[in-house]
Amino acid sequence: MVTAKPREIAYFALRRAAAPGDFVEHRLESDPGFLALRPDDRRLAQELVYGALRRRATLDWLLDRRTGARRQRPEIRTLLHLGLYQLLFLDRIPPHAAVHETVQLAREHGMASQSGFVNAVLRGTLRDLPATRAELAVLAQTDPATATSHPAWLVDRWQARLGKADTAKLLELNNTPPPTFARVNSLRTDPETLQRTWGDEGVVAVARDFSWTGPDRFFELQDHPPLTTLPSFQRGEFYVQDPSTLLAVTLLDPHPGDAVLDRCAAPGGKTLAIAGRMGNQGRLVAEDGNDGRLRLLGENVTRMGATCVTITTTAEGPAEGLFDRVLVDAPCSNTGVLRRRLESRWRLEPAALGRLERAQLTLLRAVASRVKLGGLLVYSTCSLEPEENTALVDQFLAAERSYSLETTQQVLPWRDGVDGAFAAALRRGAT
Repeated sequence: MVTAKPREIAYFALRRAAAPGDFVEHRLESDPGFLALRPDDRRLAQELVYGALRRRATLDWLLDRRTGARRQRPEIRTLLHLGLYQLLFLDRIPPHAAVHETVQLAREHGMASQSGFVNAVLRGTLRDLPATRAELAVLAQTDPATATSHPAWLVDRWQARLGKADTAKLLELNNTPPPTFARVNSLRTDPETLQRTWGDEGVVAVARDFSWTGPDRFFELQDHPPLTTLPSFQRGEFYVQDPSTLLAVTLLDPHPGDAVLDRCAAPGGKTLAIAGRMGNQGRLVAEDGNDGRLRLLGENVTRMGATCVTITTTAEGPAEGLFDRVLVDAPCSNTGVLRRRLESRWRLEPAALGRLERAQLTLLRAVASRVKLGGLLVYSTCSLEPEENTALVDQFLAAERSYSLETTQQVLPWRDGVDGAFAAALRRGAT
């Protein structure tokens, strides 16, 4: 039987997910208890946390049907989410183990008086498992938002714009674990050498090519020890990031000797890719307004050997001089990365799109004057929403007559097999 330890870690991670703060995947991956687990237990804990978060609306629907919509204490509901997820969505977990360990967690963590209720709900679900699966199949046809655990308003707008077929693909994809990709750091090593190093470190990796990633090389990591423990990671020979993030860097097209500004730089994935393409020759200013994220950016810049990077905070005011190329990777709704940003679907509200659009336009206009005449301004998001992408670029161009549109490009998760991303390249001409 699988030990209870991974479930304990999953339970407390899910409880923390209900509180404000950083995304749960970041907190989990820095949890000493999680990192101390055996590899198979670590994978189980991660699957329980990520799966229960992704399926939260579906699990709530199931709970309401099984309990007559009876209200439960948040910690009891979290336990029931864990148990139901194992029974209904994890075939490799023996049902008796899922029930027993969930009930034990209730007893061991101050909920002994509710352990009988937890046991009854889970055993009732187990007894009616074929009928419950049939109910879920019907739900998928009648209420795809609840069946796939997405906000109804978001599903409605996707269906109206993308069509039902592509929306269904996107919803399904968002409930699957994303691949782990690594970009080779050309400032430290080359793909062939890194592959040999990984072979010695127990990393199984497959090279992947994408039309928009240009000269940067990516690998999909199919099996590996904890990445931060690898000497190759500690030496900065690779950076973990999704290939979609290179769309904006490719449109920016930085060259050695350029003066480049990365306006929303932290934690540094695009900054480091830009430094690699510049060969550490030139001036690269990485600017951000979040002190905590800037510290992480500084650590990444040092580890990856990006010596051409100067880190500044927006509180210090604009960096001196004009730039050949400016990248604005704007804060956005994250609708292109919902399978990776697990809590984003529950944090996002319809009104947020308007607030984000206004903030994005303000940010883009603020950097417009920092681009040299003839220089390039690239705007990017990880959103799928037109208000944050093409429509926003149109608004900017209507007000900033000195700029013209060179190109826009969108990476779509269900088509391209990676996260969603948008980028637009804008050329500044004579005023």
